[in-house]
Amino acid sequence: MPERLNRSWRVVATGLCFASFGLGGLVLRLVVFPLLAAMVRDPRRRAWRSRRLIRRSFRLFIAMMSGLGVLSYELRGAERLRRRGLLVLANHPTLVDVVFLMAFVERADCIVKGALALNPFTRGPVRAAGFVCNDSGEGLLGDCLASLRDGGNLIVFPEGTRTPRQGRPRLQRGAAHVAVRGGVDVTPVHIRVEPLTLGKGEPWWRVPPRRPHFVFEVGDDIPVRHFVGDGVAEPLSVRRLTDHLTHHFASENPRAAA
Repeated sequence: MPERLNRSWRVVATGLCFASFGLGGLVLRLVVFPLLAAMVRDPRRRAWRSRRLIRRSFRLFIAMMSGLGVLSYELRGAERLRRRGLLVLANHPTLVDVVFLMAFVERADCIVKGALALNPFTRGPVRAAGFVCNDSGEGLLGDCLASLRDGGNLIVFPEGTRTPRQGRPRLQRGAAHVAVRGGVDVTPVHIRVEPLTLGKGEPWWRVPPRRPHFVFEVGDDIPVRHFVGDGVAEPLSVRRLTDHLTHHFASENPRAAA
């Protein structure tokens, strides 16, 4: 009986958290960001302040989920995320991975779907913060490199979608293109969740039997120079780095894979 009551409470609490998330997005869009736009005229400064505000909002959301017993979490290697110009690559097992990473990473930027710039709950933060949209076509790579040069920390999920429950992760080559073209080392973040929740195709109300625990492990940087050598064509360097990252994120021991 206590287990059933606990699970019922987590269903209610999860719904409350997601409702609060949507309401918070509307408040930011309709009230906070218009005020910020009126007070800060410089677009670059306004974008950085918007990102700082989003980071604090996401930290509050995480504290809410943790405080209500929806989940627990731990972050290992947090000091590695306090630098600038990072290319942060992570696996993507759950719906809330990006919320956690943007709460942990200072000066965070990320690649978002173009549809989020039109969604009434998310378009305010997306537009105000100037996040990179994946519908920019040929300009996407340039937008990513510009963000890194400006001191932003770019968060990318190289799978492009949530990790399936079964099978190895299948990485796209876009993230490796950014690393190779920009000469930027990769800062890997390995995300583990036990028991798994909010995975691909799973509704939010299907909570696991016990409270899920998230572990975010920030690994040592992966030097891009190991994959780029004299006379090595860029496509080959990209393929080599993608293969290495696939092995890294598929490993149960990411430190050994590195």
